[in-house]
Amino acid sequence: MNQLSDAPVALTVPGPDRMRELGRRLAALLRPGDLVLLTGELGAGKTTLTRGIGEGLGVRGAVTSPTFVIARVHPPLADGPPLVHVDAYRLAGGLDEMEDLDLDVALPESVVVVEWGEGRVEELSEERLHVVIHRTAGADDDTREVSLTAVGARWHDAGLERLAEPAG
Repeated sequence: MNQLSDAPVALTVPGPDRMRELGRRLAALLRPGDLVLLTGELGAGKTTLTRGIGEGLGVRGAVTSPTFVIARVHPPLADGPPLVHVDAYRLAGGLDEMEDLDLDVALPESVVVVEWGEGRVEELSEERLHVVIHRTAGADDDTREVSLTAVGARWHDAGLERLAEPAG
């Protein structure tokens, strides 16, 4: 049975630049085999966060939304893991429909980030990180509320709570 490793970490992220910075800081905690599920409405900042993860991992290529290609692999520029960036928005069939992507093959040596993955790819790993991004109340406000929920022993003592501290 999947266990939450710790209480969710809640963050307030004031704008896209800080969302990218959060991604870079999160990348420092990621390792090969990690599955990260991103949830949030259109325009919430999922791809911006993933762009920061890619920068933090030091991968090749611009991280952009893979909506129409479904998945992009960004190989590392140095010794780090590749980033597999998936957009499951148009895939309604869950893991069965995503089988052709071979995510289960890519997962052990990669960091796999799946936008719109909740309810679709949890079966890939008993240990994963769920990131939920919500817009704040103001219509013109770029501030987002971000919640990180760890599932599985891998995340116990991973340091997610440090992401709530100011970047330094």
